[in-house]
Amino acid sequence: MRASLIQIAVNEDESVNERRERVSSLVREQAGSADLVVLPELWPTGAFAYELFAEEAEPLEGPTFRAMAKAARDAGVWLHAGSIPERAASDGGCAAGDGPLYNTALVFSPEGELAAAYRKIHRFGFDKGEAVLMSAGEELVTVRLPETTLGVTTCYDLRFPELYRGLVDRGAETLVVSAGWPERRRAHWTLLAQARAVENQAYVLACGSAGTHAGVEQAGHSVVVDPWGAVLAEAGAGEEVLRVEFDTAKVGVTREQFPALKDRLLGLDAPRR
Repeated sequence: MRASLIQIAVNEDESVNERRERVSSLVREQAGSADLVVLPELWPTGAFAYELFAEEAEPLEGPTFRAMAKAARDAGVWLHAGSIPERAASDGGCAAGDGPLYNTALVFSPEGELAAAYRKIHRFGFDKGEAVLMSAGEELVTVRLPETTLGVTTCYDLRFPELYRGLVDRGAETLVVSAGWPERRRAHWTLLAQARAVENQAYVLACGSAGTHAGVEQAGHSVVVDPWGAVLAEAGAGEEVLRVEFDTAKVGVTREQFPALKDRLLGLDAPRR
């Protein structure tokens, strides 16, 4: 399987509309060289641009949805389109506009159809920022591709291994992390990506952003890790496209040769021997 992780730089001198157009072009450029394209978290606004979340929030099928659906169709790729600030419909109405905010990841098929939407479960910020501005998702999301089953996660989720166990129980073989991870905790980014790969015997495709979001320098260093924890490819700090080819069959081989997952004794969804 061929994957392209597009490590987008989110800069304040570029409007959201301009960025949508630029990112659409970057996705189209992967035509013929990638089966799967992955974008970072909240790239339309920047993951730390809290004051823009409500201002730039969209309904699920808003302008970013439409642009990314078209880009996936034009390129003929599976597209994990990163995430958007989604404004959901209120409980009492049918139209979006006054409902809760979510950090929502979108996955499109090569035909431009929505394959999945994942509302981020673990919100970052403790008592400020995303943690208070956005509501928490509740559903674990997997997407079946011809080559592999994706488990969809976002940024801060990476610190919660039980989420990834749940995705593995639902068939995930490739774990995708879309993130806006800060530079000051970059060591954790790589370490946790490798940990999630090793403990779940799965590939991890972790796509971060570059640039600076509301004064917070981004880590970049998108990374692809194999089921044994080996780093197959890693980006630098700036904007770039990280391309990698990997053998999806290695997940099954690894789990068969070293069947640690069968020895699980804790967890409601743990398989029993």
